[in-house]
Amino acid sequence: MEEKISVNDKSYMVLKLLGKGKGGYSYLVTDGNSLYVLKQIHHEPCDYYQFGNKMEAELRDYRRLKEVRLRLPKLLDFDMEQERILKEYIDGDTIFELVCQDKMREEYVGQMKQMCEFLYAAGINIDYFPTNFVVQAGELYYIDFECNNYMDEWNFENWGVKYWSKTPEFLKYLEEQTGGKQE
Repeated sequence: MEEKISVNDKSYMVLKLLGKGKGGYSYLVTDGNSLYVLKQIHHEPCDYYQFGNKMEAELRDYRRLKEVRLRLPKLLDFDMEQERILKEYIDGDTIFELVCQDKMREEYVGQMKQMCEFLYAAGINIDYFPTNFVVQAGELYYIDFECNNYMDEWNFENWGVKYWSKTPEFLKYLEEQTGGKQE
């Protein structure tokens, strides 16, 4: 049985679950012609992060990041009632996958640092965790829309970079998530 999900009465076939984050589940979907990412907002508790209205935050954050001119997937549609967001699918490996496969390149960290110059100047931090970044044709894309006001504690240099190589923090996370098995 094929699962279908809709955004504003337009139906998409779910191909697979891409991942679960603090705010929602992301699915790879198709309309029969193209691939997209559909994010379904969830309201599961998160003990380390406080949310307001998640849909309003997603839309607001997308606009903020577009103003900074970050490489992002395009927001294609949203359904406020069903709390769903449809965005462009950026095909490629995540930074997390590249680290696991020992294929991480220093140039991706360099691209992240360039992004940080624009983000910090705008007073913004993003979620620097490596599952939120995809490399397509050598270019780094931030595939989440989450952003927050800048704080040193949560910037790339003080927090995010700890997960962009096989650091003790990365390996501990990997062990907790997979029991040490690399996918």
